[in-house]
Amino acid sequence: MSKVAVVRTKPQTVLQDVKRVMQLAGVSEALDSEATTILKNNLSWHLMYPSANTTPWQLEGAILGLRQAGLTDLVCVENETVVTSAKVGEALNKQRPVCEHYGVPIKYNFKTSDMKWRRYEPAAKMNVLNDIYPDGIYIPDFFEGKNVVHLPTIKCHIYTNFTGSMKNAFGGLLDNKRHYCHSRIHETLVDLLAIQKEIHPGIFTVTDGTTAGNGAGPRTMIPVAKDVLLASADCVAIDAVCAKMMGFEPMEHEFIRLAHEQGLGTGRIDEIEIVGDVDVGKENWGFETGDNAASCVGKLFWFGPMRWLEKLMFHTPIVYIFILASAIFHDKIWYPSRGKEAVNTWLKESQWGRLFADYRPGENNS
Repeated sequence: MSKVAVVRTKPQTVLQDVKRVMQLAGVSEALDSEATTILKNNLSWHLMYPSANTTPWQLEGAILGLRQAGLTDLVCVENETVVTSAKVGEALNKQRPVCEHYGVPIKYNFKTSDMKWRRYEPAAKMNVLNDIYPDGIYIPDFFEGKNVVHLPTIKCHIYTNFTGSMKNAFGGLLDNKRHYCHSRIHETLVDLLAIQKEIHPGIFTVTDGTTAGNGAGPRTMIPVAKDVLLASADCVAIDAVCAKMMGFEPMEHEFIRLAHEQGLGTGRIDEIEIVGDVDVGKENWGFETGDNAASCVGKLFWFGPMRWLEKLMFHTPIVYIFILASAIFHDKIWYPSRGKEAVNTWLKESQWGRLFADYRPGENNS
């Protein structure tokens, strides 16, 4: 039976609680102590927005928890996207100071970096990736033979309804043409999990729900303090528990159901052992994803009546019109008009916002 650890936390004890949730989930058994371990951050937005990105205490706690478990060869990996800047995001979200404090190098999976991409032939049967990439599936060679620890947050997502551990590999293993996969996003996530199981000696996830994102994520959300942390060696199970807590039925999501049916993890809640603060894992937050301007356009061409134009719109230079429009909408319209106020309220009134405002790595590790 798959195991998911859930604990209630607070700013005063969050680093200790991250280590505790990792221990409860069996981090030592899940990862190969002889291998390098990749910390795969989540950056949904280069701007700091609560619940959108890996938090500094999540990253710091994971580093401490891994070292406590005897895993000391660590590297943080950021991915390139067409709509976010990793180097801006890691600074604004205070991820870089954590890595620098603990001497953890940061690498980028950009094709312009020193990380090479090579053609990969999966042993597992692919659902869609061979069709989407007929010239071959390419992954960063750096990922092969290394453990991976995913660091997602609990939030809604306009294309998958919610996002978490399984979606976190979307940025790590696919290059900046990953938008080719959006119309088959659920099957893509399942294929990526199958590939992960082939290339990584160990996979583990620490999910941050200190502030969760309700609404049209992964950026334009309402931040809600939930004070929880989760960890598991089963990417499917931890996503299923997060979905259930958010108020969604896990097996009604295609990527959860397919992964469960293909034996890549456990998606049925009654087949998952929840340990730690068990009652927290039974909460129902009543989240609803909804849509924003970006999702309405995307769904029209990826899933709706204009789907026949998908390749023209997203596989040709026309896509840069959509990329520019997304950047303008998120950074220049939505954030100044609505997001900035939410950020300022969170920084002043939320205990997690106040922790972030004054966060200094190494100062909360008592």
